[in-house]
Amino acid sequence: MSSLPTQPEAAPRHPLAEVWALAWPTIITMTSYTVMQFVDKLMVGQIGPLELTAQGNGGIWAFTPLAFTMGALVVVNTYVSQHIGAGSPERVARYLWGGIHISIAIWIVVLLPWAAMLPWFFESIVHAGHSIDEMDRLLELESEYGQILLLGGLFTICARSVHQFFFGIMRPKVVTVAVIIGNIVNVVLNYILIFGEQGLPILNLPGVPGIPSLGIHGAAIGTVAGVFVELMIPLLVFLGPRCQQAYRSRCSWRLHLPTIRELVRLGWPGSLVSGNELVCWSLFMTVLVGIFGENSMTAGWIVLGYMHLSFMPAVAISFAANTLVGNSIGAGNPEQAVRFARWSVGLSIVFMTVCAIFFIVFRAPMIELFIGGDVDPAQYDEILEIGVQLMLVMAFCQALDALGITYSGALRGAGDVIWPGFFIAISSWLFIIGLGYGLAHWMPQWGAIGPWIGAVIYIVVVGIGMAWRFESGRWRSIKLLRNDEDNT
Repeated sequence: MSSLPTQPEAAPRHPLAEVWALAWPTIITMTSYTVMQFVDKLMVGQIGPLELTAQGNGGIWAFTPLAFTMGALVVVNTYVSQHIGAGSPERVARYLWGGIHISIAIWIVVLLPWAAMLPWFFESIVHAGHSIDEMDRLLELESEYGQILLLGGLFTICARSVHQFFFGIMRPKVVTVAVIIGNIVNVVLNYILIFGEQGLPILNLPGVPGIPSLGIHGAAIGTVAGVFVELMIPLLVFLGPRCQQAYRSRCSWRLHLPTIRELVRLGWPGSLVSGNELVCWSLFMTVLVGIFGENSMTAGWIVLGYMHLSFMPAVAISFAANTLVGNSIGAGNPEQAVRFARWSVGLSIVFMTVCAIFFIVFRAPMIELFIGGDVDPAQYDEILEIGVQLMLVMAFCQALDALGITYSGALRGAGDVIWPGFFIAISSWLFIIGLGYGLAHWMPQWGAIGPWIGAVIYIVVVGIGMAWRFESGRWRSIKLLRNDEDNT
Protein backbone atom coordinates (compact mmCIF):
# COMPACT_ATOMS: atom_id res chain seq x y z
CA MET A 1 0.00 0.00 0.00
CA SER A 2 1.38 3.39 -0.95
CA SER A 3 1.28 6.28 1.45
CA LEU A 4 2.04 9.94 1.69
CA PRO A 5 5.58 10.83 2.84
CA THR A 6 5.71 11.02 6.59
CA GLN A 7 8.99 12.92 6.86
CA PRO A 8 10.43 15.65 4.64
CA GLU A 9 13.27 14.42 2.45
CA ALA A 10 14.94 17.82 2.08
CA ALA A 11 17.58 19.12 4.47
CA PRO A 12 16.11 19.78 7.93
CA ARG A 13 14.78 23.28 8.41
CA HIS A 14 15.18 25.47 11.46
CA PRO A 15 12.64 24.47 14.16
CA LEU A 16 10.99 27.89 13.91
CA ALA A 17 10.47 27.38 10.17
CA GLU A 18 8.92 23.96 10.86
CA VAL A 19 6.64 25.43 13.52
CA TRP A 20 5.61 28.32 11.32
CA ALA A 21 4.99 26.10 8.26
CA LEU A 22 2.51 24.06 10.26
CA ALA A 23 1.18 26.89 12.43
CA TRP A 24 0.30 29.61 9.93
CA PRO A 25 -2.59 27.77 8.24
CA THR A 26 -3.84 26.81 11.70
CA ILE A 27 -3.51 30.40 12.91
CA ILE A 28 -5.65 31.49 9.97
CA THR A 29 -8.10 28.71 10.84
CA MET A 30 -8.43 29.60 14.51
CA THR A 31 -8.36 33.34 13.94
CA SER A 32 -10.98 33.00 11.21
CA TYR A 33 -13.22 31.08 13.61
CA THR A 34 -12.74 33.73 16.29
CA VAL A 35 -13.43 36.49 13.79
CA MET A 36 -16.68 34.68 13.02
CA GLN A 37 -17.64 34.81 16.71
CA PHE A 38 -16.43 38.40 16.86
CA VAL A 39 -18.65 39.40 13.92
CA ASP A 40 -21.56 37.51 15.52
CA LYS A 41 -21.19 39.62 18.65
CA LEU A 42 -20.70 42.79 16.63
CA MET A 43 -23.94 42.20 14.70
CA VAL A 44 -25.92 41.22 17.79
CA GLY A 45 -24.48 44.23 19.62
CA GLN A 46 -26.23 46.45 17.09
CA ILE A 47 -29.57 45.13 18.37
CA GLY A 48 -28.86 46.03 21.99
CA PRO A 49 -26.96 45.21 25.20
CA LEU A 50 -29.66 42.77 26.40
CA GLU A 51 -29.30 40.67 23.25
CA LEU A 52 -25.51 40.74 23.50
CA THR A 53 -25.70 39.51 27.09
CA ALA A 54 -28.21 36.79 26.14
CA GLN A 55 -25.95 35.63 23.30
CA GLY A 56 -22.97 35.41 25.65
CA ASN A 57 -24.87 33.59 28.41
CA GLY A 58 -26.66 31.18 26.07
CA GLY A 59 -23.55 30.52 24.01
CA ILE A 60 -21.22 29.73 26.89
CA TRP A 61 -23.64 27.39 28.67
CA ALA A 62 -24.44 25.62 25.40
CA PHE A 63 -20.75 25.23 24.65
CA THR A 64 -19.87 23.92 28.12
CA PRO A 65 -20.89 20.26 27.51
CA LEU A 66 -19.42 20.51 24.01
CA ALA A 67 -16.11 21.54 25.55
CA PHE A 68 -15.80 18.32 27.54
CA THR A 69 -15.96 16.25 24.34
CA MET A 70 -13.87 18.61 22.23
CA GLY A 71 -11.16 18.67 24.89
CA ALA A 72 -10.97 14.89 24.78
CA LEU A 73 -10.90 14.67 20.99
CA VAL A 74 -7.80 16.83 20.64
CA VAL A 75 -5.86 13.61 21.31
CA VAL A 76 -6.84 12.41 17.83
CA ASN A 77 -3.95 14.68 16.77
CA THR A 78 -1.62 13.05 19.31
CA TYR A 79 -2.27 9.48 18.16
CA VAL A 80 -2.23 10.39 14.47
CA SER A 81 1.01 12.41 14.66
CA GLN A 82 2.84 9.79 16.71
CA HIS A 83 1.79 7.02 14.32
CA ILE A 84 2.89 9.12 11.35
CA GLY A 85 6.25 9.72 13.03
CA ALA A 86 6.56 5.99 13.75
CA GLY A 87 5.91 5.13 10.08
CA SER A 88 2.48 3.48 10.50
CA PRO A 89 0.03 5.70 8.56
CA GLU A 90 -2.38 2.82 7.98
CA ARG A 91 -3.37 3.02 11.67
CA VAL A 92 -4.49 6.65 11.80
CA ALA A 93 -7.94 6.74 10.16
CA ARG A 94 -9.56 4.73 12.93
CA TYR A 95 -8.93 7.56 15.40
CA LEU A 96 -11.00 9.99 13.34
CA TRP A 97 -13.84 7.47 13.09
CA GLY A 98 -13.56 6.73 16.79
CA GLY A 99 -13.98 10.43 17.49
CA ILE A 100 -17.11 10.55 15.33
CA HIS A 101 -18.60 7.56 17.15
CA ILE A 102 -17.93 9.24 20.50
CA SER A 103 -19.49 12.48 19.19
CA ILE A 104 -22.72 10.79 18.13
CA ALA A 105 -23.09 9.12 21.52
CA ILE A 106 -22.45 12.39 23.40
CA TRP A 107 -24.96 14.27 21.23
CA ILE A 108 -27.73 11.76 22.01
CA VAL A 109 -26.95 11.15 25.68
CA VAL A 110 -25.81 14.63 26.80
CA LEU A 111 -26.46 17.49 24.36
CA LEU A 112 -30.11 16.85 23.53
CA PRO A 113 -31.18 16.41 27.19
CA TRP A 114 -29.16 19.51 28.15
CA ALA A 115 -30.98 21.51 25.46
CA ALA A 116 -34.31 20.51 27.03
CA MET A 117 -33.07 21.50 30.52
CA LEU A 118 -31.55 24.84 29.56
CA PRO A 119 -34.57 27.12 30.31
CA TRP A 120 -34.93 25.57 33.78
CA PHE A 121 -31.19 25.91 34.37
CA PHE A 122 -31.12 29.62 33.57
CA GLU A 123 -34.21 30.37 35.66
CA SER A 124 -33.40 28.20 38.68
CA ILE A 125 -29.59 28.28 38.83
CA VAL A 126 -28.01 31.13 36.89
CA HIS A 127 -30.59 33.82 37.69
CA ALA A 128 -31.79 32.48 41.03
CA GLY A 129 -32.65 35.36 43.34
CA HIS A 130 -33.37 37.84 40.56
CA SER A 131 -36.82 39.20 39.82
CA ILE A 132 -38.47 37.02 37.18
CA ASP A 133 -40.17 40.03 35.55
CA GLU A 134 -36.80 41.73 35.30
CA MET A 135 -35.11 38.67 33.75
CA ASP A 136 -38.01 37.30 31.67
CA ARG A 137 -36.83 38.51 28.26
CA LEU A 138 -33.19 37.61 28.98
CA LEU A 139 -34.22 34.09 30.03
CA GLU A 140 -36.16 33.58 26.82
CA LEU A 141 -33.41 34.83 24.51
CA GLU A 142 -30.46 33.07 26.15
CA SER A 143 -32.33 29.75 26.42
CA GLU A 144 -33.44 29.67 22.80
CA TYR A 145 -30.04 30.77 21.51
CA GLY A 146 -28.33 27.99 23.47
CA GLN A 147 -30.85 25.37 22.38
CA ILE A 148 -30.21 26.04 18.69
CA LEU A 149 -26.45 25.69 19.22
CA LEU A 150 -26.95 22.41 21.10
CA LEU A 151 -29.12 20.92 18.37
CA GLY A 152 -26.30 21.62 15.93
CA GLY A 153 -23.66 20.52 18.42
CA LEU A 154 -23.15 17.18 16.63
CA PHE A 155 -21.51 19.06 13.75
CA THR A 156 -19.25 20.95 16.16
CA ILE A 157 -17.82 17.94 17.97
CA CYS A 158 -17.53 15.78 14.84
CA ALA A 159 -15.60 18.61 13.20
CA ARG A 160 -13.09 18.56 16.07
CA SER A 161 -12.10 14.94 15.25
CA VAL A 162 -11.86 15.62 11.53
CA HIS A 163 -9.80 18.78 11.99
CA GLN A 164 -7.41 17.15 14.47
CA PHE A 165 -6.82 14.30 12.02
CA PHE A 166 -5.66 16.74 9.34
CA PHE A 167 -3.48 18.60 11.85
CA GLY A 168 -1.93 15.25 12.78
CA ILE A 169 -1.05 14.31 9.19
CA MET A 170 0.37 17.82 8.68
CA ARG A 171 -2.25 18.98 6.19
CA PRO A 172 -3.76 21.93 8.11
CA LYS A 173 -4.55 23.84 4.91
CA VAL A 174 -7.52 21.52 4.33
CA VAL A 175 -9.00 22.75 7.61
CA THR A 176 -8.08 26.35 6.82
CA VAL A 177 -10.01 26.33 3.55
CA ALA A 178 -13.00 24.66 5.22
CA VAL A 179 -13.12 27.13 8.10
CA ILE A 180 -12.79 30.19 5.87
CA ILE A 181 -15.65 29.00 3.64
CA GLY A 182 -17.70 28.07 6.71
CA ASN A 183 -17.14 31.49 8.22
CA ILE A 184 -18.21 33.21 5.03
CA VAL A 185 -21.42 31.16 5.08
CA ASN A 186 -21.93 32.07 8.72
CA VAL A 187 -21.39 35.81 8.29
CA VAL A 188 -23.66 36.02 5.24
CA LEU A 189 -26.44 34.03 6.90
CA ASN A 190 -26.02 36.03 10.10
CA TYR A 191 -26.58 39.31 8.32
CA ILE A 192 -29.56 37.96 6.39
CA LEU A 193 -31.22 36.25 9.36
CA ILE A 194 -30.40 38.73 12.14
CA PHE A 195 -31.52 41.89 10.33
CA GLY A 196 -33.84 40.44 7.65
CA GLU A 197 -35.51 42.93 5.36
CA GLN A 198 -34.77 45.78 7.75
CA GLY A 199 -31.04 45.64 7.07
CA LEU A 200 -28.71 47.84 9.10
CA PRO A 201 -29.75 51.47 8.47
CA ILE A 202 -27.12 52.85 10.84
CA LEU A 203 -24.47 51.66 8.35
CA ASN A 204 -26.67 52.27 5.27
CA LEU A 205 -26.73 48.51 4.59
CA PRO A 206 -29.88 47.17 2.88
CA GLY A 207 -31.90 44.17 4.02
CA VAL A 208 -33.14 41.15 2.09
CA PRO A 209 -36.79 41.53 1.00
CA GLY A 210 -39.17 38.97 2.44
CA ILE A 211 -36.79 37.72 5.17
CA PRO A 212 -37.98 38.25 8.76
CA SER A 213 -35.59 39.67 11.36
CA LEU A 214 -34.74 36.78 13.68
CA GLY A 215 -32.27 38.64 15.93
CA ILE A 216 -30.00 36.39 17.99
CA HIS A 217 -31.94 33.32 16.79
CA GLY A 218 -30.63 34.12 13.31
CA ALA A 219 -27.10 34.37 14.70
CA ALA A 220 -27.43 30.87 16.18
CA ILE A 221 -28.74 29.39 12.93
CA GLY A 222 -25.94 31.03 10.95
CA THR A 223 -23.35 29.60 13.35
CA VAL A 224 -24.72 26.05 13.02
CA ALA A 225 -24.76 26.31 9.22
CA GLY A 226 -21.18 27.57 9.15
CA VAL A 227 -19.95 24.73 11.39
CA PHE A 228 -21.71 22.19 9.15
CA VAL A 229 -19.68 23.47 6.20
CA GLU A 230 -16.49 23.32 8.29
CA LEU A 231 -17.22 19.66 8.97
CA MET A 232 -18.25 18.50 5.53
CA ILE A 233 -15.38 19.91 3.43
CA PRO A 234 -12.52 18.09 5.25
CA LEU A 235 -14.70 15.00 5.76
CA LEU A 236 -15.17 14.73 1.99
CA VAL A 237 -11.41 15.13 1.51
CA PHE A 238 -10.85 12.39 4.10
CA LEU A 239 -13.17 10.06 2.18
CA GLY A 240 -11.53 10.93 -1.15
CA PRO A 241 -9.10 8.74 -3.10
CA ARG A 242 -5.88 10.32 -1.79
CA CYS A 243 -6.64 9.67 1.87
CA GLN A 244 -8.12 6.27 1.07
CA GLN A 245 -4.89 5.23 -0.64
CA ALA A 246 -2.63 6.62 2.07
CA TYR A 247 -4.62 5.92 5.24
CA ARG A 248 -7.41 3.45 4.32
CA SER A 249 -9.87 6.16 5.34
CA ARG A 250 -12.96 4.33 4.08
CA CYS A 251 -12.00 1.00 5.62
CA SER A 252 -12.09 1.97 9.30
CA TRP A 253 -15.61 3.34 9.77
CA ARG A 254 -16.94 0.47 11.86
CA LEU A 255 -17.11 0.82 15.63
CA HIS A 256 -13.74 -0.28 17.05
CA LEU A 257 -13.88 -0.47 20.84
CA PRO A 258 -10.09 -0.66 21.40
CA THR A 259 -9.73 2.67 19.58
CA ILE A 260 -12.55 4.20 21.66
CA ARG A 261 -10.78 3.01 24.80
CA GLU A 262 -7.49 4.56 23.62
CA LEU A 263 -9.15 7.90 22.93
CA VAL A 264 -10.92 7.87 26.29
CA ARG A 265 -7.80 6.74 28.16
CA LEU A 266 -5.70 9.63 26.84
CA GLY A 267 -8.53 12.08 26.26
CA TRP A 268 -10.28 12.23 29.61
CA PRO A 269 -7.74 14.63 31.19
CA GLY A 270 -8.17 16.97 28.20
CA SER A 271 -11.92 16.68 28.66
CA LEU A 272 -11.44 17.56 32.32
CA VAL A 273 -9.35 20.60 31.41
CA SER A 274 -11.52 21.97 28.62
CA GLY A 275 -14.91 21.25 30.14
CA ASN A 276 -14.04 22.14 33.72
CA GLU A 277 -12.40 25.38 32.63
CA LEU A 278 -15.45 26.38 30.63
CA VAL A 279 -17.74 25.56 33.55
CA CYS A 280 -15.66 27.92 35.66
CA TRP A 281 -15.70 30.66 33.03
CA SER A 282 -19.45 30.17 32.58
CA LEU A 283 -20.08 30.56 36.32
CA PHE A 284 -17.63 33.44 36.37
CA MET A 285 -19.36 35.41 33.61
CA THR A 286 -23.00 34.66 34.36
CA VAL A 287 -22.92 34.49 38.18
CA LEU A 288 -19.89 36.31 39.61
CA VAL A 289 -19.77 39.14 37.07
CA GLY A 290 -23.58 39.02 37.00
CA ILE A 291 -23.59 40.18 40.63
CA PHE A 292 -22.69 43.65 39.35
CA GLY A 293 -25.50 43.88 36.80
CA GLU A 294 -26.21 43.76 33.09
CA ASN A 295 -23.72 46.47 32.15
CA SER A 296 -20.85 44.58 33.78
CA MET A 297 -21.87 41.40 31.96
CA THR A 298 -22.11 43.25 28.65
CA ALA A 299 -18.66 44.81 29.10
CA GLY A 300 -17.30 41.42 30.19
CA TRP A 301 -18.60 39.67 27.08
CA ILE A 302 -17.03 42.34 24.90
CA VAL A 303 -13.65 41.91 26.58
CA LEU A 304 -13.95 38.11 26.50
CA GLY A 305 -14.46 38.36 22.73
CA TYR A 306 -11.17 40.23 22.40
CA MET A 307 -9.51 37.65 24.67
CA HIS A 308 -10.61 34.90 22.28
CA LEU A 309 -9.24 36.87 19.37
CA SER A 310 -5.89 37.29 21.12
CA PHE A 311 -5.32 33.73 22.31
CA MET A 312 -6.55 31.86 19.22
CA PRO A 313 -3.17 32.23 17.45
CA ALA A 314 -1.57 30.69 20.54
CA VAL A 315 -4.12 27.85 20.45
CA ALA A 316 -3.25 27.32 16.78
CA ILE A 317 0.46 27.23 17.59
CA SER A 318 -0.27 24.79 20.43
CA PHE A 319 -1.87 22.44 17.86
CA ALA A 320 1.29 22.74 15.77
CA ALA A 321 3.38 22.00 18.88
CA ASN A 322 1.15 19.00 19.61
CA THR A 323 1.74 17.64 16.10
CA LEU A 324 5.48 18.33 15.91
CA VAL A 325 6.21 17.07 19.42
CA GLY A 326 4.13 13.94 18.79
CA ASN A 327 5.79 13.33 15.43
CA SER A 328 9.26 13.76 16.95
CA ILE A 329 8.52 11.39 19.81
CA GLY A 330 7.01 8.84 17.43
CA ALA A 331 10.25 9.03 15.44
CA GLY A 332 12.30 8.54 18.62
CA ASN A 333 13.74 12.08 18.79
CA PRO A 334 12.73 13.75 22.09
CA GLU A 335 15.40 16.46 21.82
CA GLN A 336 13.82 17.66 18.60
CA ALA A 337 10.49 17.70 20.44
CA VAL A 338 12.00 20.08 23.02
CA ARG A 339 13.25 22.43 20.31
CA PHE A 340 9.84 22.49 18.63
CA ALA A 341 8.10 23.19 21.94
CA ARG A 342 10.35 26.10 22.88
CA TRP A 343 10.18 27.79 19.48
CA SER A 344 6.41 27.37 19.53
CA VAL A 345 6.22 29.07 22.92
CA GLY A 346 8.38 31.97 21.72
CA LEU A 347 6.17 32.49 18.67
CA SER A 348 3.03 32.48 20.82
CA ILE A 349 4.47 35.02 23.23
CA VAL A 350 5.25 37.40 20.37
CA PHE A 351 1.67 37.20 19.06
CA MET A 352 0.01 37.72 22.41
CA THR A 353 2.34 40.52 23.49
CA VAL A 354 1.35 42.43 20.37
CA CYS A 355 -2.30 41.85 21.35
CA ALA A 356 -1.57 43.23 24.84
CA ILE A 357 -0.22 46.43 23.30
CA PHE A 358 -3.41 46.80 21.24
CA PHE A 359 -5.50 46.23 24.37
CA ILE A 360 -3.75 49.12 26.08
CA VAL A 361 -3.49 51.61 23.21
CA PHE A 362 -6.90 51.12 21.58
CA ARG A 363 -8.98 49.99 24.55
CA ALA A 364 -11.69 52.67 24.35
CA PRO A 365 -12.54 52.46 20.62
CA MET A 366 -12.39 48.65 20.82
CA ILE A 367 -15.13 48.69 23.46
CA GLU A 368 -17.19 51.39 21.74
CA LEU A 369 -17.33 49.28 18.60
CA PHE A 370 -19.72 46.86 20.31
CA ILE A 371 -22.07 49.30 22.02
CA GLY A 372 -24.95 49.68 19.61
CA GLY A 373 -28.71 49.62 19.61
CA ASP A 374 -30.93 51.83 21.74
CA VAL A 375 -28.51 52.64 24.55
CA ASP A 376 -29.01 55.70 26.74
CA PRO A 377 -25.91 57.85 27.42
CA ALA A 378 -25.56 56.77 31.07
CA GLN A 379 -25.59 53.08 30.17
CA TYR A 380 -23.18 53.72 27.29
CA ASP A 381 -20.73 55.47 29.58
CA GLU A 382 -20.89 52.76 32.26
CA ILE A 383 -20.29 49.90 29.78
CA LEU A 384 -17.40 51.84 28.27
CA GLU A 385 -15.81 52.61 31.64
CA ILE A 386 -16.01 49.00 32.85
CA GLY A 387 -14.81 47.62 29.51
CA VAL A 388 -11.77 49.92 29.39
CA GLN A 389 -10.72 48.85 32.89
CA LEU A 390 -11.09 45.16 32.00
CA MET A 391 -9.00 45.58 28.84
CA LEU A 392 -6.13 46.89 30.98
CA VAL A 393 -6.48 44.00 33.42
CA MET A 394 -6.38 41.41 30.62
CA ALA A 395 -3.40 43.04 28.90
CA PHE A 396 -1.32 42.19 31.96
CA CYS A 397 -1.49 38.42 31.50
CA GLN A 398 -1.25 37.94 27.73
CA ALA A 399 2.34 36.66 27.59
CA LEU A 400 1.80 34.18 30.42
CA ASP A 401 -1.41 32.99 28.76
CA ALA A 402 0.70 32.17 25.69
CA LEU A 403 3.07 30.20 27.91
CA GLY A 404 0.31 28.05 29.39
CA ILE A 405 -1.56 27.44 26.15
CA THR A 406 1.46 26.43 24.09
CA TYR A 407 3.25 24.30 26.66
CA SER A 408 -0.07 22.48 27.22
CA GLY A 409 -0.10 21.57 23.52
CA ALA A 410 3.48 20.31 23.70
CA LEU A 411 2.69 18.18 26.76
CA ARG A 412 -0.35 16.75 24.99
CA GLY A 413 1.78 15.80 22.00
CA ALA A 414 4.05 13.89 24.39
CA GLY A 415 1.08 12.13 25.97
CA ASP A 416 1.54 13.93 29.30
CA VAL A 417 -2.06 14.85 30.06
CA ILE A 418 -2.99 13.68 33.58
CA TRP A 419 -0.86 16.04 35.71
CA PRO A 420 -1.70 19.10 33.55
CA GLY A 421 -5.38 18.14 33.65
CA PHE A 422 -5.58 18.05 37.43
CA PHE A 423 -3.38 21.12 37.84
CA ILE A 424 -5.54 23.25 35.54
CA ALA A 425 -8.80 21.92 37.02
CA ILE A 426 -7.76 22.66 40.60
CA SER A 427 -6.34 26.06 39.66
CA SER A 428 -9.50 27.10 37.81
CA TRP A 429 -11.75 26.44 40.81
CA LEU A 430 -9.27 27.91 43.25
CA PHE A 431 -8.68 31.19 41.41
CA ILE A 432 -11.46 31.84 38.85
CA ILE A 433 -14.26 30.77 41.20
CA GLY A 434 -12.75 30.83 44.71
CA LEU A 435 -10.67 33.99 44.53
CA GLY A 436 -13.13 35.61 42.10
CA TYR A 437 -16.00 35.02 44.52
CA GLY A 438 -13.93 36.25 47.43
CA LEU A 439 -12.96 39.49 45.71
CA ALA A 440 -16.55 40.08 44.56
CA HIS A 441 -17.73 39.96 48.18
CA TRP A 442 -14.71 41.26 50.08
CA MET A 443 -14.04 44.17 47.73
CA PRO A 444 -17.45 45.09 46.28
CA GLN A 445 -16.23 48.62 45.65
CA TRP A 446 -13.99 47.20 42.91
CA GLY A 447 -17.07 46.06 41.00
CA ALA A 448 -16.51 43.52 38.20
CA ILE A 449 -12.76 44.20 38.31
CA GLY A 450 -12.47 42.04 41.45
CA PRO A 451 -13.54 38.72 39.89
CA TRP A 452 -11.48 39.50 36.79
CA ILE A 453 -8.35 39.86 38.92
CA GLY A 454 -8.96 36.31 40.17
CA ALA A 455 -9.16 35.13 36.55
CA VAL A 456 -5.89 36.87 35.68
CA ILE A 457 -4.11 35.22 38.61
CA TYR A 458 -5.40 31.86 37.33
CA ILE A 459 -3.89 32.52 33.89
CA VAL A 460 -0.54 33.45 35.44
CA VAL A 461 -0.44 30.34 37.65
CA VAL A 462 -1.31 28.00 34.78
CA GLY A 463 1.32 29.56 32.51
CA ILE A 464 4.05 29.04 35.11
CA GLY A 465 2.81 25.54 35.96
CA MET A 466 2.74 24.29 32.35
CA ALA A 467 6.21 25.70 31.66
CA TRP A 468 7.62 23.96 34.75
CA ARG A 469 5.98 20.65 33.87
CA PHE A 470 7.36 20.51 30.34
CA GLU A 471 10.84 21.70 31.23
CA SER A 472 11.02 19.14 34.07
CA GLY A 473 11.11 16.42 31.40
CA ARG A 474 8.65 14.09 33.16
CA TRP A 475 7.00 13.40 29.80
CA ARG A 476 10.12 11.63 28.52
CA SER A 477 9.19 8.42 30.36
CA ILE A 478 5.72 8.16 28.75
CA LYS A 479 5.34 5.43 26.09
CA LEU A 480 2.09 6.01 24.24
CA LEU A 481 2.28 3.65 21.25
CA ARG A 482 2.38 -0.11 21.50
CA ASN A 483 4.00 -2.38 18.92
CA ASP A 484 1.30 -4.99 19.21
CA GLU A 485 -1.64 -2.74 18.35
CA ASP A 486 -4.61 -4.30 16.60
CA ASN A 487 -5.07 -2.90 13.10
CA THR A 488 -8.45 -4.45 12.44
